[in-house]
This record gives sequence, C-alpha cells and structure tokens, in this order.
Amino acid sequence: MNNDYKSSKFKELLDKLQQESWQLELLITGFAIFGLINLIEPIEAAHNEARALQNYGRFYYPIIRTACYILVINLVVHVILRGLWIGAIGLRYVSSDIDYNELNYSKRFTNYLKKKVGSFDGYIAKLENYCSILFAVTFLTLFYLISFFAIIFIFILIGSLFVDSNIFPEPSGVIIMGFFSLFLLLLSLIVFIDFVTLGYLKKKEWTSFLYMPIYKVFSIITLSFLYRPLVYNLLDNKFGRRIALILFPLYMLILYASSLNNIRSNYLETDSYSSINYVQNNNYLDLLEKNEFVKDAAIPTKIINKPYITLFIPFKKETEDFILNRNTNLKPEKDLRGLNSNLHKIFTKRKGYSRKRDSIYSKYLATFNDTYNIAIDSIKFTSDFIINKTNKQLGFESIVPLKNIQEGKHLISIKRKVLNTKTQKEEVERVTEIPFWYYKDH
Repeated sequence: MNNDYKSSKFKELLDKLQQESWQLELLITGFAIFGLINLIEPIEAAHNEARALQNYGRFYYPIIRTACYILVINLVVHVILRGLWIGAIGLRYVSSDIDYNELNYSKRFTNYLKKKVGSFDGYIAKLENYCSILFAVTFLTLFYLISFFAIIFIFILIGSLFVDSNIFPEPSGVIIMGFFSLFLLLLSLIVFIDFVTLGYLKKKEWTSFLYMPIYKVFSIITLSFLYRPLVYNLLDNKFGRRIALILFPLYMLILYASSLNNIRSNYLETDSYSSINYVQNNNYLDLLEKNEFVKDAAIPTKIINKPYITLFIPFKKETEDFILNRNTNLKPEKDLRGLNSNLHKIFTKRKGYSRKRDSIYSKYLATFNDTYNIAIDSIKFTSDFIINKTNKQLGFESIVPLKNIQEGKHLISIKRKVLNTKTQKEEVERVTEIPFWYYKDH
C-alpha cells in the first residue's frame, strides 16, 4: 500500500475511509463506553484506599473519575447523534429532501422554515460534522487529561526527589522543592493561558518569541507532540474553534456539578469524625461496604458479646515516620519506601535473613506499642499489637480484654505519642474514638 500522503491514491483512500469511518466510530465508542463504565468502580475503590492511607491518590483519583464521566457523556452524546444521523439517512432514502410545497403551509411559515430548517441534506451534513468533531474531541480530551497527569507526576517527582528521598536536609529540601514547584506552576499557568485562549501567545511576535522555549519543553512533558495535528486541524476552521471554546467552560460546569451536595442540617454532617456522639461505618469491619477501607482504626462490630474486642489499626506512611522518629536505631541506611523493584529481595534474602527480620519486627512492634495508647472509657490498657492483614489492608491488630467492663455503651480511645520537630518535645495526639456496646452472651 502506498503511504505517500502527497499521492492521489492516498488522498482517494482517505476520502473513502472518511466516508466509512462512522462504522469504526460506533464500534470504538461502544467498547470505550463499556470499558469506562467498568473502570469507574476500581477507580472509586482506589480512591477509598488512598483516602484511608492518606496518600497522593486522594487528590488525583477524583479527577480521574470525573474524567471518566466526561468521556462517557461525550461518547453517549456521540452515539445519540450518530444514531440520529443514521435515522436521517434512512428517512432520506424513503422521502428524499423536504418538500415545503407539499406541507401546504402559509407563505410566512414556509419562508421561515426554509431559512431556519433548510434542506434535509444540509441537516444530515450538520449531524455528520457534529458527530465527527465530537468523536475527535472526546479522544483529544483523553490526551489532555494524560497531559494534566503528566504535569502532576512532575510535581510528585519533585517532592519525592527533594523531600522524601532524604538526599537534602529537610529544611533545605522543602525550600528547593517550593522554588521548583512555584517555577513549574508559573510555566504551567502560561501554557494553560495559551490553551484556553486557543493559542493567543503564538499570534504575537514578542509573545511567541518568549513562549517558544516553554512550548517545546511542555510538548515533551505533556506528550502533546503525539496529538498536536488533531488540535491544529480542529482549530483551523470556524466550527472547530466554536466547539473548542465551549468545551472548557462545559467541563468546568460538569466538575462543579459533580461537587454539589445536598446539605440537610446546619449541625449534623454525613462525614464527621468518630466520637462518643457520632458513628462512622468504616470503624466497624462488618459494616464496610465493597471497596471501602479502614481509615484510622476499626473493631469487628458495634455490639460486642464476647469477653474481648479485636482492634485493627491500618498501616500508613506516617505510621512508620512516627516509629522512626521515636526509635532512631530503626532508621535504615537507605529508605526503600516508594517505587522500587522486587528484585532486590532476591539478593537480600541470604542465610539468617529470617532471624534478622524477626528481630527487627520485634523492635518495630515494641516501638509501635509504646507509641500507641488504648483506653476504654477511663481504663487504660497495655498495647500488644502484632502485624496482620485485614480486609486487604496491612496493619496492626490487638486483642483488648473486656473482663472488667460493665454492660452498656462504651468508648474505645486511641492516642499516639508524637515528637514535635520544632520543640523536640513529645506530645500526645488523638487518633480516633470508636463507640461500641458491650452485652455478654448469656
């Protein structure tokens, strides 16, 4: 096949594919809608886990979910318009163009309809334009989202390099990270202004001179060199520019609409912290919904009828930070947290590795038990946690006896000792409180 885009045969092939592309559009749209709808649930599960573990995912998973909804809406509208287009084609086969004389309307209405409605072929052509551009814009939106997350990834990379990697001292690392983040944010804002103004910075000589280096760098960062021809082919005609101008306000409106919530009380909230007066379902393992995770701590159920209660505290990155601050002997020479290959385990598992690991676990748990304090009402208990995996979450589990606890409503309180890095003094902070009811199983 001759792929010379300047040859007449290749142009004829493109014209033929252009006329028959609606079949591929519908096929791809069907698969895309099916895939996106099935992707929403795993994204929500990942968002719930990120919220529970308080990691970076809690910020960008909602954006990914909103992006999925935008893509689904675009594709569904495309299917509706393409279905209307197919219906119009079929109707044209039966009745050809609109015969206004056959309608026998008054001259006033006939002239008005001829002006506003026009010919049936013109209507079909408009539908074809809307369908084709909407389909292209849908996948352009996907590429724009990839570009957005590429920039977010750069911000995360900056934070990991200057703060989490421990290459630089903490104050210096934070200052350097702040400088680079502000610089990148400023450049991103300039690119964003050019984006929403449909290339205004490229039109003036002096702005284009200053903007060219930024444009080249962000072309690589955002991978825009992959889809740039689609963008400029959309913007080089009046109809495409109109579509592009309304897209950003429309997506912002969808994003705002997705954040709306019906507030039914000035005092009662649907997402308050657990206390003696408020119960959160994610503090009880039997009430966890599908793809829901424990956030701070959890017990098996609200009503306990056994002489003991199981307490689970999920592991978070901050948990290890607290432990390493309290026991500096546990600080490794190289912090392995973050993205690492599992291949290093093959080389580290030598003779005696298991015994060494168990020794480290014992010291780790001893520090954890000394850090976390448990109390039921005013009765304090000695922490005796072990490592466990509950509800697909890695964490710490302990059995708290209820032998001397009277029947009725009680409150289990969890606190931890934290080293204040400014004052270098140890403070006690609240982790959570979980109400429960204890009745003996007679």
